[in-house]
Amino acid sequence: MRVLLVEDDDGVGDALSEALAARGHVPTRVSRGADALGKHHDADLVLLDLGLPDTDGLEVLRMLRKVADVPVLVLTARGDERSVVRGLRLGADDYVVKPVRLAELLARMDNITMRAASRARPVRVVRVSDVEIDLAARRVTVGGEEITLTTKEFDLLAVLATRIGTAVSRQQLMDEVWGNAYVGVSRSLDVHMTQLRGKLHRPGLLATIRGFGYRLET
Repeated sequence: MRVLLVEDDDGVGDALSEALAARGHVPTRVSRGADALGKHHDADLVLLDLGLPDTDGLEVLRMLRKVADVPVLVLTARGDERSVVRGLRLGADDYVVKPVRLAELLARMDNITMRAASRARPVRVVRVSDVEIDLAARRVTVGGEEITLTTKEFDLLAVLATRIGTAVSRQQLMDEVWGNAYVGVSRSLDVHMTQLRGKLHRPGLLATIRGFGYRLET
């Protein structure tokens, strides 16, 4: 398995690279988030530390999930509940707190890659009535006419479209689209949802779940 190890600690990185290679894997180690975003194309699995020198690992995860489906296992000393929850909500396939036994880590890596291999190809086009959302091309048509959305408007719609019929919390929307949740982002979410509804011209398509979040109706 080709493993991209994103770890800035030389001691940990060297030891883990050696252990992975000894068990038949092909590790490539980088120490910065920017390098991870440039090299993930050649990996079957990403082992991602969160304490990176150039950017927070959760931001790296968020950006990876916008462009790639590569399995990501977060391997970090950051074990607080908020970080774990955010990591999983942002799309990590697993979240492991250091220190971890090598046998357990290898088993988790195998489990992730097996799940990834067995998953069907993800849906790239979502259709609801006369609304078509092309996730790959980032294009939306309503009644056969393409509409223009801002980046954030499309990202919000895409999050809902990939979970069509399911209520998505405000927290999860803010984490996936903005990478964080605070008062300013919460207000921005409301503004963008209002603008998105106006452009779609389909009342009821985007349902508000009071006190929770939103849902794209089927």
